[in-house]
Amino acid sequence: MSLKNHTLYFGDNLEILREKIPDESFDLIYLDPPFNSNRNYNVLFKEGLQDSPAQVQAFEDSWHWTSEAQSAFEELVGVRKSKTKINEQISNLILALEKLVGHNDVLAYLTMMTIRLIELKRVLKKTGSIYLHCDPTASHYLKIVMDAIFGKQNFQNEIVWCYATPSGASNIFPRKHDIILFYTKSDNYFFRSQRIPHKSGLHNTGQVFASDNEDIEKIKEMEKLGKKVEDWWVDIFSVDRVRAERLGYPTQKPEALLERIIKASSKEGDWVLDPFCGCGTTVAVAERLNRNWVGIDITMLAINLIRHRLARQFESKGISINIDGRPRDIMGAKALFKKDPFEFEYWVLDMVDAVPAQSKTKENMRGADKGIDGVINFIKDVQNSEQIYGKLLVQVKGGGVHRDHVATLKGDVERERADGGVLITLEKPTKPMREEAIGAGFYKVKFGNEFEFPRIQILTIEDLLSNKKPKVPLGALRYFKEAKPIKETKQGKELGI
Repeated sequence: MSLKNHTLYFGDNLEILREKIPDESFDLIYLDPPFNSNRNYNVLFKEGLQDSPAQVQAFEDSWHWTSEAQSAFEELVGVRKSKTKINEQISNLILALEKLVGHNDVLAYLTMMTIRLIELKRVLKKTGSIYLHCDPTASHYLKIVMDAIFGKQNFQNEIVWCYATPSGASNIFPRKHDIILFYTKSDNYFFRSQRIPHKSGLHNTGQVFASDNEDIEKIKEMEKLGKKVEDWWVDIFSVDRVRAERLGYPTQKPEALLERIIKASSKEGDWVLDPFCGCGTTVAVAERLNRNWVGIDITMLAINLIRHRLARQFESKGISINIDGRPRDIMGAKALFKKDPFEFEYWVLDMVDAVPAQSKTKENMRGADKGIDGVINFIKDVQNSEQIYGKLLVQVKGGGVHRDHVATLKGDVERERADGGVLITLEKPTKPMREEAIGAGFYKVKFGNEFEFPRIQILTIEDLLSNKKPKVPLGALRYFKEAKPIKETKQGKELGI
């Protein structure tokens, strides 16, 4: 079993690490897992030239005591057989944490993180490094966990990343820093000191009291070389202040942060892993710095976003991205629908470049049909140099389909004053369904080369897998917000490397 460069895995990182990642594969691991902040995060999309009010829940930043957490806990304490090698020290630690915090969301978080960190140690090379990004609400617990797994002798740094963003806090000091725990697997690891410009400028201010020019020249040489980056980072702005990078993904980290970590703890050609890769900042920077990379995420939304981001950012390189876990045939599509209809829907919407419907969450997908699943935006006219936008409503069906579904979509199109609709089904449509769609007629656009389109279209998953797409005007718009391609970060730029 060998790894392929440029691979994104869709799925639970614990399962993927256990089943698909060989021992000692990576030189550097960076992870930025959910912080257990009990907040829900949404993703913003692009609609025309403006940010869209449409957004969907990306993930819930909290961990709960579920059957999965209970199972992981039993594996860690030795009650249940585990695929992960667990030593007595870790079992004792988890039992002690159970007594300390009780059976609650905090223990669920620590349990689910611990079993994954053990696997991450397994896939890290003996000369490798791991950076765990967290916040002060959990860093003290996680440092104990990391000591137990990697050995306290392999703790290298507790990095404090300070940033300035608006805060409404009035009864405490605003919380404006994250913690990054830097561990290695042994004392034989790669590290290259990073340097940033000195801010003193003593030789330009007249504050040097040396009596000879030799001392002044030494100061000038030192300032030219730059100062070594220490374990507190105040020169890297949050993404809120680096607008060019902003994708609208919650908890997005700046490229300068990952650039510093990747340059410090890996060389060109080394392997980098991000098991919670979110919007893909780690893999994007790794690609720009000529590292091999692998990313894992449990949401199809994140995998889709990363794929679009890399395709645009590295269009000139024409990189081929391997996506493991996306369905490749009807059997795979049916399996994904059965496992998670929510992720199945994201997969389908991405294939037709549709924006997921506003405020869509797993909760409001349960039970009865909730109507519109996505929207395809397009330019339908230009008047007085102003673009006029149109939209197609998208409905995704993984279960049984019948004529009423087409009639319902027609009603949605009329109610929303949309131009048309697309019904995508896992099963083949019936003859009455096709007749109902044909009876809906056509809509017209004045922008582009083709002017008339079916008002209601029906496609199957088999059609999409065969590269058949809906008939859409030439002015169809990309739905993810775009970050400007970054060749070299201005902030945190190291010297002498």
